[in-house]
Amino acid sequence: MSEQKGLILAIESSCDETAAAVVEGGHRILSNIVASQIAIHAPYGGVVPELASREHLRNIVPVVRAALDKAGVGLPDLDAIAVTEGPGLAGALLVGVAYAKSLAFALNKPLLAVNHLEGHIHAVLMAHREMGNGRSLALVVSGGHTHLYVVEHGGYRNVGATLDDAAGEAFDKVAKLLGLGYPGGPWIDALATHGDPTSVAFTLTQVKQKAHRPGTRVDRFAFSFSGIKTAVLRFVQIHDLYPSIELRREALAVIPSPGPADALPLCDARTLGLIASFQRAVVEDLKRKSFQAAEALGAESILVSGGVAANRELRARFAEEAGRKGLPIAFPTMALSTDNAAMIAAAAWQQFQAGGFAALDLTADASLALGTK
Repeated sequence: MSEQKGLILAIESSCDETAAAVVEGGHRILSNIVASQIAIHAPYGGVVPELASREHLRNIVPVVRAALDKAGVGLPDLDAIAVTEGPGLAGALLVGVAYAKSLAFALNKPLLAVNHLEGHIHAVLMAHREMGNGRSLALVVSGGHTHLYVVEHGGYRNVGATLDDAAGEAFDKVAKLLGLGYPGGPWIDALATHGDPTSVAFTLTQVKQKAHRPGTRVDRFAFSFSGIKTAVLRFVQIHDLYPSIELRREALAVIPSPGPADALPLCDARTLGLIASFQRAVVEDLKRKSFQAAEALGAESILVSGGVAANRELRARFAEEAGRKGLPIAFPTMALSTDNAAMIAAAAWQQFQAGGFAALDLTADASLALGTK
């Protein structure tokens, strides 16, 4: 270990962003570079794993170089290399893990293996370190994950998860169904402000819970979003929205880099109401179960992170509920809500201080879990 500042180069490649960052002392971001693959996957309405892996191979060297250049440091200045071990797409993760191991070996630097979900929690704690001292309830909500964790003394306990689609996945699928762009979250978020969120009455699946003895696993905070996705499809079928969807899809296809503003004139009041009602139902379900879990488990604060944490209605309604209950709440900055490497470096900091280094036989774990149950 050098006598410098705890400079960690982190690499994140769990899905469709190739990211690298240099972070000092676990919280001071010197650089945070992200190469997005949205344009590659947009025609398919979702991430194509093989294409994602190929793009990571193309991007990882220039992204790491850009992160070092922006930070104004060289490879010898680093104190450790951190990398996302999982969960995520196996092929995508392997690109990052292999590159990080090569750097660690060549530079004789410590290697740190990081859970992607822990990274999302540290995306909040980077700016709100005071919330890492007590017991917090963390909602990690993104395109691939919807989990609730009790965070306490640096440990994690999983107390809730989705049984099917993640919330962000539901946003993506509904957006695709309605002829909107990818990723669906920003499109739904922008268009929902123009619709009546009470126009369509959606009821999310009520997950039947099992009784548990005190002190055993708490899983009554499970989510399910496949039902509301099907309900949107039924609404489209009943009201025969397919002609307008096809017209919208064709119109957006000929616009270079289309966005929600381009779609707004192509959406009638019924479609905008459908979008707003869908978003309201998902946000309300996330909010209700998160605050129920916080109360039941004695949380002193709430942390909300992941790509869906960038949703404006979610932030507003969670903040409003937290204010009513007198419960501190924190979100990551918009830049740290989606996948990035700065959060991986932040999560690696405690490991670095404790000497919790990974061996060079580290491999990707696509289904890596976080904490206990």
